[in-house]
Amino acid sequence: MRRETDDGNLWVFGYGSLMWRPGFDFLESALAWVHGYHRSLCVLSRVHRGTRERPGLVLGLDHGGCCQGVAFRVAATARAATIAYLRQREQVTSVYLEKTVNLRFAEGGTARALAFVVDRAHEQYAGRLPAAAAAALVAGSAGASGDNSAYVRNTYEHLLRLDIRDEVLAEVVRRLDAAVAS
Repeated sequence: MRRETDDGNLWVFGYGSLMWRPGFDFLESALAWVHGYHRSLCVLSRVHRGTRERPGLVLGLDHGGCCQGVAFRVAATARAATIAYLRQREQVTSVYLEKTVNLRFAEGGTARALAFVVDRAHEQYAGRLPAAAAAALVAGSAGASGDNSAYVRNTYEHLLRLDIRDEVLAEVVRRLDAAVAS
């Protein structure tokens, strides 16, 4: 069973691309739940997965509900470098708020973790969009980190491999697949 310790290690909660491309060294990873937030395609991406002229749509950890994702334990010696890396990666346009959230691990136990929660007051916050509108934004968008459709599909496929169900994301992927097939 895991629990908070005073060893200086850092837990980081990933709910989107951090799950399949963390970009930092970690000691272990584990499935975990965060209550009070849910995974949502609610952030207009003008850098990583879109442009100012053709924004894409990426995931945010939004208020309400609960979210299952992956928690990464980072060694105390890598704490500062990992936080600096995450700030550079996630805060390009300051659309996320850096929060400490409570984790509940799938195998039991709890810890506190760093998470990036969407700022609902930010101009890039798109809110809860219908699947058709989300798929339309995702389709054909690309940015500095690549194709928006690939990002959504990679995240969805990773969730399936972890046996995490996300019906909203599944519907967006179905619509993207239907658009490609037609």
